[in-house]
Amino acid sequence: MQLRLVSWFFITLNLMEYIGSQEQPSRVRRQGRMHRNMSQTCPGGCATCSEYNGCMSCKPRLFFHLERRDMKQIGVCVSSCPPGHVGQRSPERNECIKCKADCEACFNKNFCMKCKNGFYLHHGKCLENCPDWLEPNNHTMECNDIVHCKVNEWSQWSPCMKKGKTCGFKKGNETRVREILQLPSTKGKPCPHTNETRKCVVKRTKCQREPVLFCFFFLAGRGKERRRKPKREENKGNGQENRGQESRRQNREQENKSKIRSKKRRTQDKQQKLASISTAP
Repeated sequence: MQLRLVSWFFITLNLMEYIGSQEQPSRVRRQGRMHRNMSQTCPGGCATCSEYNGCMSCKPRLFFHLERRDMKQIGVCVSSCPPGHVGQRSPERNECIKCKADCEACFNKNFCMKCKNGFYLHHGKCLENCPDWLEPNNHTMECNDIVHCKVNEWSQWSPCMKKGKTCGFKKGNETRVREILQLPSTKGKPCPHTNETRKCVVKRTKCQREPVLFCFFFLAGRGKERRRKPKREENKGNGQENRGQESRRQNREQENKSKIRSKKRRTQDKQQKLASISTAP
């Protein structure tokens, strides 16, 4: 029984060695086709390559990148990594590392710099919705801090006025204003009112008249308009004025004549009365 077990052991061992000797040449041949050094016929930038897998290693300062072609990935050497990848240098090999699925550009594998459409960037991460204490910016696609409205201090109260005047009344209104320094964001606190008005009481004072210079300039302008009249109108006006003077002169002469006639009548009446008295018995 023991001899039979020993014989089976040696038979099994010899069989395994035979199978291993048959598989080793094929494995060596297969590795030789896939990994042999083909630096003289490799694509540009490759240090070593394989006819099945493309570049296996790159020349200095280039990045190794796996590029999908149909159903398999081919190694290529590039000077800069394509979108969605970031170049990482190390003593062993420079290679392109893929960003996260929701990240379009990243600083490293765990820190995103630009998110894909539909995501907001916040502290290197891509979020579908911003936190409650932040608000989404649909222009930059980032989560920004909430900005509240800011205003400066109130100004001094204005003089007491009524209908735009500061005189001729007893009760009026005075106002004060303040300026907006920072407009609020969408979720920020809105701006308060920027002007206030209150009633005021002052001692009634008379409003000063308009300056005399205004009348002077007004009359001067009227004088210029008169001087600009055509000569015919001036001559016509002079003729009418002359006729008026002549008629007034004639009226004065007639009045003088009538006065003289009436004076003569009174004198004659007196003389007749005196004569009748002297002839009386």
